[in-house]
Amino acid sequence: MASEREPSKARSAKKLRGEEGALAKIAAMSEAYREAGERLHALIMGAAPSLQPDVWYGMPAYRKDGKVICYFRADTLMTFGLTEDAHLEPEAGAGHQLVAAAWYFGGVDTATEEALTAIVRRAAG
Repeated sequence: MASEREPSKARSAKKLRGEEGALAKIAAMSEAYREAGERLHALIMGAAPSLQPDVWYGMPAYRKDGKVICYFRADTLMTFGLTEDAHLEPEAGAGHQLVAAAWYFGGVDTATEEALTAIVRRAAG
């Protein structure tokens, strides 16, 4: 039995920052989403090496020049999102001013990976 003074993994992960913190948050995801989280981390790091992993509001996040560009989390579905500090543009020829900034998905297949890679590259500028 663990002693009362021994910090729990969840408590320790809360204090971690940088890549170590982001990886701890991914490792703490439910089994159903952990592999997708690992793939997303690798995808983001490969698509935009200038981004630095961190933790933002308890989620794995990726910063450029200290500002959060993108993040993801796992709830009922996976959520991948961009912040206002990402390089955002309205869809060309859309006829509206809406900018896509968040996506939900159940897993990471090849088509999803390709789409997210393109999104991350644009967002990182």
